[in-house]
Amino acid sequence: MSKAATIDEYINAAPPLGHAFLNELRTICRDAAPDAVEQIKWGHPAYVHPDGVILFMFSGHKTHASVAFTPTTRAAFDAELTDYRTGKGTIALPYDSTPPRPLLTKMIKYRIREHEDDGVNWM
Repeated sequence: MSKAATIDEYINAAPPLGHAFLNELRTICRDAAPDAVEQIKWGHPAYVHPDGVILFMFSGHKTHASVAFTPTTRAAFDAELTDYRTGKGTIALPYDSTPPRPLLTKMIKYRIREHEDDGVNWM
């Protein structure tokens, strides 16, 4: 993907297979974190707390999207993530599936609370 200046540009530059999925992912992120500011960080869409701390990010790849949280947020949902490929703080979501709105919403809310109440910053 080329360097995007906006999230719209980022999604439009993603593989065509991912456009609808990434747009739905963006809607989930906006709905779950309405006070977060959308920005491009390290070339990817990021949701930033009003105090400037990155809360979470997503990225588009050839056949899947990846959502990145702090490792502590991702680990808090281990039991609910058994059907997904995961990394230290990431979850891979195949484009041929539906974004798991309830799970992602819970994770986003957890991440916001983790930052605001526990002071956990980005990695």
